[in-house]
Amino acid sequence: MKITVIGGGHGSYAAAADMSGKGHEVIWWRRDHGAFAPLLDAGEIRVDDHRGHRAQPIGTEGGITVEADLGRAVAGAETIIVPIPAFSHPDLAERIAPHLTDGQVVYLPPGSFGSVIFARAMADAGNSAKAAFAETGTLPYLARKHGGNRVVVSGYATRLPTGVFPAHDSERALAVLTKIYPVEPVEDALSGALMNAGPVIHPPLILMNAGPLEHFAAWDIHNEGTQDAIRRVTSALDAERIALRTALGYAAPHFPLADHYTADGDEWMYGNAAHDKLTDSGDWREHIDLHTHRYMTEDVEIGLALLTSVGHWAGVPTPVASGLLAIAGAITGRSPGSGGRTLAALGLDGLDRDGMKQVLREGFLS
Repeated sequence: MKITVIGGGHGSYAAAADMSGKGHEVIWWRRDHGAFAPLLDAGEIRVDDHRGHRAQPIGTEGGITVEADLGRAVAGAETIIVPIPAFSHPDLAERIAPHLTDGQVVYLPPGSFGSVIFARAMADAGNSAKAAFAETGTLPYLARKHGGNRVVVSGYATRLPTGVFPAHDSERALAVLTKIYPVEPVEDALSGALMNAGPVIHPPLILMNAGPLEHFAAWDIHNEGTQDAIRRVTSALDAERIALRTALGYAAPHFPLADHYTADGDEWMYGNAAHDKLTDSGDWREHIDLHTHRYMTEDVEIGLALLTSVGHWAGVPTPVASGLLAIAGAITGRSPGSGGRTLAALGLDGLDRDGMKQVLREGFLS
């Protein structure tokens, strides 16, 4: 399969290496093309995971092709994998919209309802191609970059609940994605967005560890930062997410975050005992700036803002999410929802439930 990978973060490095290692033709694009220099100089991307150490060639025949032009990068690709932060979606959506063609599947892992941003950008660009946008609840990889040409993958996703926009194209889009990832169908893109684990796991961890994060040069919020009091808040926040999914008629499994922490519950997105894999790696002992880190700018100001806005629209209380969002605003001095991913910001808050279902199923009809 010809696959385009977008971005230069941890997930993009892991995706490019993973897809190339599985024998797919991989084209890789990022906004800052010059940042590919360490990879091109080395001629390879080094991968460390449970299978050991290996290298995938870069820029040579049979290897990953890095491309400076976005149009050329996506031309002919069956799947476009976009593991970039949600706050980068609007810019990429505008750039990529004119280039998408019939049958292409754009995968946002995770999406935070970004599928509607990409679809609307296509409509605004006057591109009527029948592309599909899919989103899931997490990155397919527990991964961290080390230097300019090495990525360490501590775990691979084993279950990726995935919704498609427009939903009427789900069967086709998911058939494509099943060839490369362990996707499981959910009802639509909003259902997929409400599987996003980041806005549930990260806000309590950074906000309730704010003191240590500002005091120590590096702190592992997933190791010593995960205490019982914080887990109880996380569980309450996740209960709000699940109550919202239930109220909207979305079916189980809801992938409760509690299963991420246990070895004997239902298999979560990264398999059983995924939390242990993450903490054992040591790769999440890091400096987190509470004003700029993506846990704040993406998971709080986009993810929690989306969750609370959907709750308000659906008449489902979200007091824990709202409280965390307010505390975050006090820390940063920015208004809640400054990430621009509320239903109001997306222009969807005026829909009733039937209208929302229509948009989710059919897309933006002209």
